[in-house]
Amino acid sequence: MLSEKLADAMNTQINAELYSAYLYLSMQTWFDATGLPGCSGWMRAQAKEEFSHADRLWRLMTERGARVTMTAIDAPATEWASPLAVFEAVYAHEQKVTGLIKALVEVAVSEKDQATVDALQWFIDEQEEEEESAEAVVRKLKDAGDSTDRLAAVDRELGARG
Repeated sequence: MLSEKLADAMNTQINAELYSAYLYLSMQTWFDATGLPGCSGWMRAQAKEEFSHADRLWRLMTERGARVTMTAIDAPATEWASPLAVFEAVYAHEQKVTGLIKALVEVAVSEKDQATVDALQWFIDEQEEEEESAEAVVRKLKDAGDSTDRLAAVDRELGARG
């Protein structure tokens, strides 16, 4: 059974994961409106991944006898200055989520819940991948500069994400 403190922290993280999905769906609509279907598809895949993270936490909580409680999800941004600005926001957001996961692990450690600490290691590993992926796109977009041809190439590459 999860402690109340840990269950509260995990519920907060579920909300953060759902917010992440909501944010990436907002970014998807921005890319749809700007005519970058590859970037749009990348964001849709990212949103699905964030939903799966929320689900993984949800299942962990229910398996451990805790109740998931749903709270309001904040409204995400809807406008960005450029594709680069969008992916810089993605990178910054993933860094924030990494900090949230690490704080969640600290709660599990303080509650002496080794099973949850072990389960949360998957999220730590996942966040490393998320940050690396976002940072790589930022680098590509910076390299593309103002070149529409290079932006189109990055968009095609991102569209290949399955």
